[in-house]
Order: sequence, then C-alpha cells, then structure tokens
Amino acid sequence: MIFVTVGTHEQPFDRLVRCIDRLAEEKIINDEFVIQTGACRYIPQFCEYRQFFTYSDMIRFIENARIVITHGGPSSFMPALEMGKIPVVVPRQKRFGEHINDHQLDFVKRFARIQQNIIFAENDSEIRNAVLHYDELVKNMPKKFISHNAEFTKNIERLAMELLK
Repeated sequence: MIFVTVGTHEQPFDRLVRCIDRLAEEKIINDEFVIQTGACRYIPQFCEYRQFFTYSDMIRFIENARIVITHGGPSSFMPALEMGKIPVVVPRQKRFGEHINDHQLDFVKRFARIQQNIIFAENDSEIRNAVLHYDELVKNMPKKFISHNAEFTKNIERLAMELLK
C-alpha cells in the first residue's frame, strides 16, 4: 500500500493528489493507494481517499505502507522516519497556490541534503520516479543516517536558524 498525506493546511495540494491518481489509473504498479486529501478540490478517481483521518488511522496507514508520500511539513514526514520508513517528501510550493511561501521547499531541500534519509520530489516527474523506483532509490541511499535524537535535534535547529537568516 502507498499512503499519501497532504496535511491539514487550508490551501489545496491538488498537484500531488492528481499525480498520484494518474499513477493509480495507469496500473503500472500493484500497490493500492490511500490518500488523505485535506483541502484538495481534485477528487481522486482511482484511489481510496478521505479528506481527513484520525491520528490513530494515520499512524496505522504509515506503519502498514510500503511507501509513504507526504507534503513538506515535518509533522507529516517525521512519523514515517520514526517508524524506520524512508518517506517521499513533496513540498508545497507558492507558485502553485499550495502555500503562502516556499518555506517547505527550502526546508525539505536542506533536510534532504543534511539528513539524507528522505526522497525529495519537487515535481510530477520526480514523484513518479520516486514511486516507480522506490526500492532501488532506498537501496542506493547512503548508509550513514543520523538517528540519534540529540544529533537530529541539533540539525533541525541549525536548519531553522539558516532559514531565519
């Protein structure tokens, strides 16, 4: 199963939901898709979806998913990391009306470069590639993940300070 969450932000993230729905329509992979659509206006035609799930349902979906795809909000991709998953993280972008600025884009780019334990996908082509080649991408990732909480927190603080400059 592939679980997708767009979070709870009030601006729609139709671009991600539409891309995932197209992948499901093409039936080029055998996984079922479950999407938490939030404020999206686009209605998936080929995926199971609900606007919102309870927290316990979200955790269950993340635990059971082969692939977790999230927007760039840390509270969405961190649970996947805590469960030992390598999430595909797609930041919302201002130019598409998905957020008020590009802080998710800036944060996720830096996070991916420093932590090296997420798959960063910025556009439809990269999302598609991440889903179709997920196992290979994960297998070829650097093995030196920083998993100690203190070190992780220090890196998050450094990222936040860089963004505030």
